[in-house]
Amino acid sequence: MAAHLSYGRVNLNVLREAVRRELREFLDKCAGSKAIVWDEYLTGPFGLIAQYSLLKEHEVEKMFTLKGSRLPAADVKNIIFVVRPRLELMDIIAENVLSEDRRGPARDFHILFVPRRSLLCEQRLKDLGVLGSFIHREEYSLDLIPFDGDLLSMESEGAFKECYLESDQTSLYHAAKGLMTLQALYGTIPQIFGKGECARQVANMMIRMKREFTGSQNSIFPVFDNLLLLDRNVDLLTPLATQLTYEGLIDEIYGIQNSYVKLPPEKFAPKKQGDGGKDLPTEAKKLQLNSAEELYAEIRDKNFNAVGSVLSKKAKVISAAFEERHNAKTVGEIKQFVSQLPHMQAARGSLANHTSIAELIKDVTTSEDFFDKLTVEQEFMSGIDTDKVNSYIEDCIAQKHPLIKVLRLVCLQSVCNSGLKQKVLDYYKREILQTYGYEHILTLYNLEKAGLLKPQTGGRNTYPTVRKTLRLWMDDVNEQNPTDISYVYSGYAPLSVRLAQLLSRPGWRSIEEVLRILPGPHFEERQPLPTGLQKKRQPGENRVTLIFFLGGVTFAEIAALRFLSQLEDGGTEYVIATTKLINGASWIESLMEKPF
Repeated sequence: MAAHLSYGRVNLNVLREAVRRELREFLDKCAGSKAIVWDEYLTGPFGLIAQYSLLKEHEVEKMFTLKGSRLPAADVKNIIFVVRPRLELMDIIAENVLSEDRRGPARDFHILFVPRRSLLCEQRLKDLGVLGSFIHREEYSLDLIPFDGDLLSMESEGAFKECYLESDQTSLYHAAKGLMTLQALYGTIPQIFGKGECARQVANMMIRMKREFTGSQNSIFPVFDNLLLLDRNVDLLTPLATQLTYEGLIDEIYGIQNSYVKLPPEKFAPKKQGDGGKDLPTEAKKLQLNSAEELYAEIRDKNFNAVGSVLSKKAKVISAAFEERHNAKTVGEIKQFVSQLPHMQAARGSLANHTSIAELIKDVTTSEDFFDKLTVEQEFMSGIDTDKVNSYIEDCIAQKHPLIKVLRLVCLQSVCNSGLKQKVLDYYKREILQTYGYEHILTLYNLEKAGLLKPQTGGRNTYPTVRKTLRLWMDDVNEQNPTDISYVYSGYAPLSVRLAQLLSRPGWRSIEEVLRILPGPHFEERQPLPTGLQKKRQPGENRVTLIFFLGGVTFAEIAALRFLSQLEDGGTEYVIATTKLINGASWIESLMEKPF
């Protein structure tokens, strides 16, 4: 059991156990010793549901990363390829299988597609002459992976690009399948709300899938009251801004992958007397970040400016607890102190780690460039000078700052101005192409197609209306003891989360005008429940809303939703699902065309 998955209103261990069971059943079909050949991208997501110990119990003796040419030698009966359905991976698998056939004893080959089997991939294997070598060709429907007690992700890295640039609905189908799995485990969700084109399609797919499985009535008492489906392109602004929560900044600066972060090792080296800094570790320090760690659960969603005071209070509490040993006189008191020691030592280790991380982040956030960039972002978001060429962006291009940083700022300006005037847009494009290279013309085309960097049409900027009606900019933000979700960006309230907040209370009817300005339809569907399963809410009991971000979500938005869940009179607790956990840099990068 993963304890951090069961602390909330919804026990996500139920989902984790269901996917683990499916994996065990597949492994048991391949009798005898096994080696798994992994598609490298899948090792991170799989690590969240099945540790090596589980695989070992089912006779997995070796694990390799999928690479061209020969497989490494392994004295096993079965070789299982665990891969995403990608054609380029099929070519590598065929190369592995063909080179294997020519030497040594025959082995049994199997292939497990995650999350779906693909006819195109099987046809490619057939064309390469190896399809018949596979005894089991199956799919493992790992759609939604539990990351934390209130967080699920599909970790589908191309979802936004597929949906909005390539009109490929594969990831939407997987999202709908994932939601059907959730309903099979946690009961039918009575009400579905949505905003955006993709949200409408996912809701339609769910309704169609439900019709196709009419045979069996779902008799599980519903855990969720509402489902809110939100398109990422309804709110293109939020991911572009720099996140200012503790977890958001760790992700912005170092990148969190499958709840792990790799950090520079110098800050974590134990300080020894008279060492003179010799033998500093060179390998990155890898830490797991989730709410299983008490201190991290407490500080992850705070604005970074509020983290220092929490850490110093914690340090005092821990040192006071260790001082208690001097007061332990009797055998009973000493025994009690010793029994608390492991927990105290873990807390001290955790505090040391987070103090080091906070120092690393502070080095960045106190730099002049970080301050200048943040100032420009906040000016754009509060509606200042969004319609002319920005001198800071010009300077960044002239000094050849990282291209992703420049693109984020230009896109932010475009979104906050409902598109740029043609001459401003042309100027930026020309400067970017002349400085960074003409191969980036395709990237600029992608950003335009996604609605991030575009000319203003109709000559009217609608952002100020949206900003005022939804109160997206708050001047007086209390970062230490926040009263509003805008603390996660020190002034800007994420549009996506504001929509969720207003849906909960007083309802979307109050903002019809703004909903019409934002892209895509908004809708509501009811899923009838069998009699006896209708929920009678107790006085003071909160509703549970599952909010699904189609196209990605940031840690700052997650922090804002957790803030709403914890409000005394909020009335709603949120569980968050997404196609991918993103930040501005990873999101822009997914839309960039790699130069050939």
